[in-house]
Amino acid sequence: MRFVRAATATTGVNVPTNEQKSKCANTENCTGKVGKDSAAAKFAAATPQNDFSIQADKPYAELWMGTHPSLPSKDVQTQRTLLDLVEDNQALLSAEVAQRYSNKLPFLFKVLSIRKALSIQAHPNKKLAEQLHSKDAKNYPDDNHKPEMTIAITPFTGLCGFRPLAEISHFLSSIPPLRSLVGEENAKNFEDTVRGLDETANKKALQQAFTALMETTPERLEPAAKQLVESAKKEGENFAAGGVEATNGKELSRLMQTLDSQFPGDIGLFVCFFLNYVKLEVGEAMFLKADDIHAYLTGDIIECMASSDNVVRAGFTPKFKDVATLTSMLTYSYAPISSQKMAPVDYPYVTLNAHAYSSASSSILYDPPIEEFSVVRTELLNKAEEKVAKATFEAIAGPSVIICTEGQGTIEVGPKKEDIKTGWVYFVGATAECIVEAKGTGPFVTFKAFCELEGKEGTREKM
Repeated sequence: MRFVRAATATTGVNVPTNEQKSKCANTENCTGKVGKDSAAAKFAAATPQNDFSIQADKPYAELWMGTHPSLPSKDVQTQRTLLDLVEDNQALLSAEVAQRYSNKLPFLFKVLSIRKALSIQAHPNKKLAEQLHSKDAKNYPDDNHKPEMTIAITPFTGLCGFRPLAEISHFLSSIPPLRSLVGEENAKNFEDTVRGLDETANKKALQQAFTALMETTPERLEPAAKQLVESAKKEGENFAAGGVEATNGKELSRLMQTLDSQFPGDIGLFVCFFLNYVKLEVGEAMFLKADDIHAYLTGDIIECMASSDNVVRAGFTPKFKDVATLTSMLTYSYAPISSQKMAPVDYPYVTLNAHAYSSASSSILYDPPIEEFSVVRTELLNKAEEKVAKATFEAIAGPSVIICTEGQGTIEVGPKKEDIKTGWVYFVGATAECIVEAKGTGPFVTFKAFCELEGKEGTREKM
């Protein structure tokens, strides 16, 4: 059992994430990257005493870290679940976190490796989650909301949030099959309404147009999708009248062809013209509130969310679709791509040693406007073998989960010091100071998800 025990009797456990969630039983429907191209698979295979091995022709989509009852993480040696450990010792979470979140981690930490578009989806708010779970526990297994944050560890693309209304108007006027599915009356009403500044009226017009699209019958969708893809192939950079500044015609043409190859004739092809096409470079992030529509398309990401597995789907999926719930639950807020991205800041509760400072090491905080979680990305750089870059994290009044995504080093809590390598995961209990050191000359990168109810971004007192 890989324990890192603090003097206060709080405990750190090296937690392997179960490989079941990082591979798909049905490869035809799996969205994950194949074999060793999948970060989720590589990290799972790296876990000590894990009998999981990567198959070169199989896709692997997700790696879960946490106490979610459908797939809680386990201790490496004893195979006891992290859920059991924290339920038996509430001090690992802190009394306040344990009471607030029923003796479970308030967040679910993931690695996603995306080769094929994930479903067009949204996650319900707390009230709706409770209603959906009560009515249909099979398709909505949790009664909790699911706001989530995405941090790119390789270049990422996705569809996130509704575009500025002028962009949607452009596409309605330049893509005949889109206008046909929305309907002339709905399209004209949308164009006329959004010329004004009444936000409530604009959202209503957007909802009306989007709902009409999503309610398209298969008989109408099939020829419209065929016409759309043929136009994309034929027109190239001139597709959609050259597109818009945020997404040009050439990019849209390629996107239509790629997505149609994955989900032929799917309604999601048309949804692309309503949603922002977002690109994230490594280290860039975005936050999605409950009731925000999105679909991840490509890339490897670190994802952190409130502990829930509720998803309302409506496209790009063979799974259960709930169009009526999706179209009624969305906020219909609209904004440009820039509003989807987060602005990380230096993490104030870590001390870098002199060599870490001189080698341009960093520790940055991604702090969404919710209490369940924040994430710190730390990159330590050694300029020479004899020099050691070190980061000392102050004790916090809440639990942490730490994963190494690149390089190797050590992790120290209290009197024990353990190795940590790419793909290894540690749980660190509340009130424990944690120290990480880099080994070798390459980058040593860790992500630390944590919950501290009283200390969002610089307001807490030192312990």
